[in-house]
Amino acid sequence: MTILFAQPYSLDATGFYFDSIEQYETNASSNRDRYGCKVEEYEIQFIDGERIDAQLARAYGLYQCNIAAFLDAADTWDDDTKIRYIIAVGEGGYSHTDDPDTLDIDLYEIDTLRELAEQFVEDGLFGEIPDNLRGYLDYDAIAYDLGVDYSETEIDNRKFIYRLG
Repeated sequence: MTILFAQPYSLDATGFYFDSIEQYETNASSNRDRYGCKVEEYEIQFIDGERIDAQLARAYGLYQCNIAAFLDAADTWDDDTKIRYIIAVGEGGYSHTDDPDTLDIDLYEIDTLRELAEQFVEDGLFGEIPDNLRGYLDYDAIAYDLGVDYSETEIDNRKFIYRLG
C-alpha cells in the first residue's frame, strides 16, 4: 500500500495522510485553515510504500493533478513497467504521456558495462569469435565503448544498464 501526505502550502493549515484518491478528495474538500478558509494547494509527498513506488513517485513528479494516475500506476503496473517508466521519464526525459511498454529501451539487469560486454560477445553480437581468441579480447575497452550509448542506474536495489532508442 502506498501512503501519501498532502502538505498545505498555507502555514495556517494542517495536512493529511491518504492512500486513495477518494480519501484525498474527501479530506481536501473539508480541509480549512485556522481562519476557516478552504485549503486549495498542497505539496504531495510520498511517505510509505514499496521502494520502487517511491522511485516511481519521484519520476512521476507528484502534484495535485496527477495523484489519481500515480496511485493507479503504483497499484496496477508490474515492476517491469515501473522500471521502464522510471528510466524513460525519470532519467531519459521522455514525456509523462508516453506508454512505458511501447518505449524503445534496451534494458539489461546486469551490474557493470564489462559484464554487458561479455554477454554481447557470448551472444554473438560481434560475430563469431573462436574460443581460442576470446581470451585476447579487451572487455574493458568494449565496456568503455558501450558507455557512449548505455547508462547505468539502480532501481529498487537492482542494477540496470539501459539504452534509450
